[in-house]
Amino acid sequence: MSLTVHRVAGPDLSNTGIADPARTRVGRLKMLLVLLICASPVIASYLTYFVIRPEGRTNYSTLILPTRSLPAGLNLRTLDGGPVAPKSLHGQWLMVTVGLAACDAACEQRFFMQRQLREMMGRERARVDKVWLVTDDAPVSAALRESLGGKAPVTVLRADGAAVARWLEAEAGHELSEHLYIVDPMGEWMMRVPAKAEPARVKRDIDRVLRASAFWDEPGRGP
Repeated sequence: MSLTVHRVAGPDLSNTGIADPARTRVGRLKMLLVLLICASPVIASYLTYFVIRPEGRTNYSTLILPTRSLPAGLNLRTLDGGPVAPKSLHGQWLMVTVGLAACDAACEQRFFMQRQLREMMGRERARVDKVWLVTDDAPVSAALRESLGGKAPVTVLRADGAAVARWLEAEAGHELSEHLYIVDPMGEWMMRVPAKAEPARVKRDIDRVLRASAFWDEPGRGP
């Protein structure tokens, strides 16, 4: 007796229009679930301090929900033209200012508030970096560059102005350059400081997010 074995091809489902869309939907659901799990501690901490806690207080700055991720298309560069990866800014809380290279009196006042706020953080100031996004190609004066240096210098980067405007948003009736923007260590823009803000009230807002994020934010790297 002899036995002949033949290989039989399985059914071809590539043209049924069923298998691939089903797998795609399952894949998307899994990806959304992973993103939600990763973002949930951040969202929960913000909601706890700014929305849920019934302590009869209101935040001075505007909380941005949903938060907006630091985009790859900002075309970040050093003043010397070297490329900078957006992810290199992750890991620290950022106080971001935006404006042209020609810094006027209002611009200088924002830099003063930026420096003042960081120093007011006390022991927590090492978790906070200062950033200036320059949205044109004009030169930054040597005197200004020197004034932004020091022990805790401002990180000065050129960025595409249109891309910045798609990421950040000014309050109605104000310019993008009038605000200070708070970005969390995951690169998420989460708070906008009012124009001509009162530093003491802004400090209270920043104190809250620093406390709320203490269980997921790693220790700061700054001086």
